[in-house]
Amino acid sequence: MTRGLLLFLVVLLCGVQGLRAQSSSKVQSLKKQQSTALQNIKSTNQQIDKTQKTQLQALHRLESLSTEIAHINDSIKSLNAEISRTVEQQRKLSADIAALERTLAEKKESYAKAVRSMTVRRDDRYDALMFVLSAASLEQAYRRFRYLQEFSAWRKQEAKEIVQQRDELNQRRTELLRVKKTQDEALALRTAASQKLIRQQREQRTLVAGLKKKERALKQELKKQQQQADALGRRIQEVIEEEARKAAAAAAARKKNSTQKSAASSAGYQMSKDEEQLSRNFAQNRGKLPTPLSGRYRIIAHFGTQQHPDLKYVKINNQGIDLQTQPGTRARSVFDGVVTSIFVMPGYNTSIIVRHGEYLTIYSNLSTIYVKTGDRVKTGQELGIIYSDPQEDNRTVLHFQIRKETTKLDPELWLKK
Repeated sequence: MTRGLLLFLVVLLCGVQGLRAQSSSKVQSLKKQQSTALQNIKSTNQQIDKTQKTQLQALHRLESLSTEIAHINDSIKSLNAEISRTVEQQRKLSADIAALERTLAEKKESYAKAVRSMTVRRDDRYDALMFVLSAASLEQAYRRFRYLQEFSAWRKQEAKEIVQQRDELNQRRTELLRVKKTQDEALALRTAASQKLIRQQREQRTLVAGLKKKERALKQELKKQQQQADALGRRIQEVIEEEARKAAAAAAARKKNSTQKSAASSAGYQMSKDEEQLSRNFAQNRGKLPTPLSGRYRIIAHFGTQQHPDLKYVKINNQGIDLQTQPGTRARSVFDGVVTSIFVMPGYNTSIIVRHGEYLTIYSNLSTIYVKTGDRVKTGQELGIIYSDPQEDNRTVLHFQIRKETTKLDPELWLKK
């Protein structure tokens, strides 16, 4: 009995250990499966993110191509106009040269005939004297003397005019050569532009076809971008409203301590006398403001609701404009003002708001900042470096807005062309 019980306990213990070992093995297997699943999820998310970025990069490339194609078309139109102008110049110059050659030939022939018909040589003073003295009367001698003087003056004038016409003819011929050279250069530029246009249009068609296949992923990413843009707009709105409250409180304090009056904008922002003048100066510079960045740029997104010309489902409401430039480019203030806010927003990195009385300018997508809140800035003063996205081949874009308090304005109407 005791031996049987002992045997039972041994078997039971082995079974328990087996179960423990089996359970431990199962837990390890589950942990491994969980780890693999998490890794797969992470990989899938990375792939989705990569796919979205790829589609977004393709869209950005398509936007750049569309801008480049528009510029190339404008260039070709200008070159065609220049070629037409040079063709007309050549026609006119050729006609002028032909007319000058005929006139010069006639003048030379007339001059030669006149000289040949005159038996007295201008340089032979003896023959000229005998021609005068051989006259039948004093009156005839005087007429011969006057004739010789007039003939001599005529020959000098004719010779001078022949030289002048010859010089003018040479100038026209030189001008014709210059115009022909200009035309050849314009033709070469047009050929190069046309070839580039064909390549760009081919790439554009390929991108459009690829993006249409990935419409869902691109729509999701564009929706995210629009949400970020709306969030930026709300943040700017909050900053403006907060400034209005502070300005109202400051105005109330000034009114309490003095008889000075302050003006209010339509949005309720209470301005000091200096701000009133600054605001008027800003308004007077509509269409004359410098660009909000240093160096070359191109506008890739305009103000307002924009629908893509090739992708009908791509529509974005832009509260400002987007200027694409080179990496390392600095954003700069377009007018004298005060830095009233600096903040960070997803998708737009760091933004700076500069107040110019009741007008505000906003500079978004900055990386390095050169100013701080409360700083007074001058026209053209650098505010910071525009962010370059390393995942998009250092794509560098400044988002720029102009507002009259809460009213959004089209920056292109304010910037100097």
